[in-house]
Amino acid sequence: MKQKFNDQILLLIFFLFITFSLKAQDPNRYNDQVAELVQKEYNFDAAKKRVVFAGSSSVRMWKDVQDYFPGFNVVNNGFGGSHFSDLLYFYDKLILKHDPDILFIYEGDNDIAGDKKPGEVFKDAKELFSRIQQDLPETKVICISAKPSIARESFKQNYEKLNRKLEKYCKRKDNLEFADVWNAMLDENGDVLQDVFIKDGLHMNKKGYDIWGEVLSEFMK
Repeated sequence: MKQKFNDQILLLIFFLFITFSLKAQDPNRYNDQVAELVQKEYNFDAAKKRVVFAGSSSVRMWKDVQDYFPGFNVVNNGFGGSHFSDLLYFYDKLILKHDPDILFIYEGDNDIAGDKKPGEVFKDAKELFSRIQQDLPETKVICISAKPSIARESFKQNYEKLNRKLEKYCKRKDNLEFADVWNAMLDENGDVLQDVFIKDGLHMNKKGYDIWGEVLSEFMK
């Protein structure tokens, strides 16, 4: 009986370890992507403000983001699959180094899909925003809401919970604003638009990015 109990305890520990490992992914898996971003060279106009987009694949795949905001110097520092915790890890290289006038952050999408709870994701988000406001007090920071998607419809409630937490937090902070792309990507019935994604039902096509461009342009001041 004692041996059986011990085996059950060991099995429980094993499953807890696996669960923790899946959630606490090693940020070094993005070393190659980040190194590529760091090495990228830009030919900027010194008279224009610098805008940095940082976050996961929805940012990374916005290849023509500069074309949407021609009046600014735009840096795309998106790295696919990332979480808030990953952006925290690479904070110095992807954010602090550029000393942006305006900073857009898109994370949380993969966090929730990776079975992190909204409260857990929000904790990482607060840590990131606190560091930014401490190190870059003059930078205008915009937190882009988690977006809805066809592929991740089952996570809808948790995305909405996270967005509410982020929006409430942004309203309490100076130089921190919340950009709601969630509602902009829903139809009149409150359902996610079907024609703004590529075949995977997760990443956006030009129609999707046109929506983002329209929403985010309001913060380019």
